Amino acid sequence: MYHEVTVEMIRRRRRRVIVAVLAVLVIVALVAGYVYASRDTLREQAASSLRDAIMNSALQCCAIEGSYPQTLRYLEDNYGLSVNHEDYVVTYEAFASNVAPSVVVVPR
Repeated sequence: MYHEVTVEMIRRRRRRVIVAVLAVLVIVALVAGYVYASRDTLREQAASSLRDAIMNSALQCCAIEGSYPQTLRYLEDNYGLSVNHEDYVVTYEAFASNVAPSVVVVPR
């Protein structure tokens, strides 16, 4: 059966389209926010893992050689530690050879 298109039917369709577009925009905004928040969380977790790896290498050095290394470069050269200096700022401060170093890792 044929129905005549009325002004009211056109308005209803227009409202449905507007509601659908707004719903899609809200979903896209929520997904983008989630991805952005997840990225920052992953960077912080990676920085924490890097700090743990540095401390474990320093502890291994102390167990083998009897003292903590004075520089981060020593751990990189002799203990296979790999640090991505382009993505992270690493502060390695050794106070004395018998005191564990202070290590701070910050994502860039």
